[in-house]
Amino acid sequence: MPRLALLDPTKMGTQAGDLEKKLRHLIIGQDEAIHQIVRAYQIYLAGLCPVGRPIGNFLFLGPTGSGKTRTVEATAEALVGNPRAVIKIDCAEFQHSHEIAKLIGSPPGYLGHRETHPLLTQEALDQHHTETVKLSFLLFDEIEKASDALWNLLLGILDKATLTLGDNRKVDFSRALIFLTSNIGAAEMTSLVSPKLGFPVQSLDDNSAAPKLKARLSRTGVEAARRKFTPEFLNRLDRIVVFKALGNEELNRIIDIELELVQQRIQTSAVSNPFFINVTDSARDFLLTDGADFRYGARPLKRALERLLVQPLSNLMATGQIHSRDRIRVIHDDGSRLLMFFRETEAFEAREGTARAAA
Repeated sequence: MPRLALLDPTKMGTQAGDLEKKLRHLIIGQDEAIHQIVRAYQIYLAGLCPVGRPIGNFLFLGPTGSGKTRTVEATAEALVGNPRAVIKIDCAEFQHSHEIAKLIGSPPGYLGHRETHPLLTQEALDQHHTETVKLSFLLFDEIEKASDALWNLLLGILDKATLTLGDNRKVDFSRALIFLTSNIGAAEMTSLVSPKLGFPVQSLDDNSAAPKLKARLSRTGVEAARRKFTPEFLNRLDRIVVFKALGNEELNRIIDIELELVQQRIQTSAVSNPFFINVTDSARDFLLTDGADFRYGARPLKRALERLLVQPLSNLMATGQIHSRDRIRVIHDDGSRLLMFFRETEAFEAREGTARAAA
């Protein structure tokens, strides 16, 4: 009788593990979404995807600003190195049946056939493929606003991974990750966390309450989806993921990521020489306080960074007050509604000394 060796099915391959690490760095507070994306990617790598189906069909539900669209962009960034590799379809632009021609083109013989260039072509899907990763990313944003014509089109893509364009060309979606987002049920989910505006009574960071609250949030979102969407649509989804509203802990981590992105923008700016910013704790706390709004998630925080940090930096650059390799310290003084910017003199003197030596 052969001996049995216990296997570990929870262990991931190297590529899937790398994807998970990258997503956890780019996406804050949405572990379930990360898990489902990595799971689908591992199945794809193993060659076990169902024949004639997309790699994954996901419906993302949750409040605005919780990271639904960002998760899709982060997946593209982690896998092909470009967050803009996502083909984004704003369903609010397709609320009328005739607008479907913008996606698939007009049939031959129809007025404007030659002038209509469809968005969902095979070339568009494949344009961001790399030598090692040949995946496409398709996002249908605010799916609840789609017209019946778009719904029918989408059902075929989700089920058969194929689409026929107006000129009878076929488009293959078998190497695509398809994401759909919706705010359906968001108000009900938000009320579970914060029934009275500004006075959260339950926190997802509370270890004792978190599991039950997360389960209620997920159940609320799924029930809202079942009321809105037809069974034939829901049956074509691989997973419905409910995004939770972001709390203090998540926003604290997000602001660090956003500050890193601002520094990257400075380093790659085409109109100036790179310099460095040192955002002190006082400035960071001020940005977080000014931009924190639990009703709207991370978006107000990003707007606060643009208004209070990026805009003043652009003024300093335009007026020649910042030079190459300068180190700019950003602080906040209690009671002020603005940040203060200082050039660190050590960096300035070192730059001047280098210039004199070169002369």
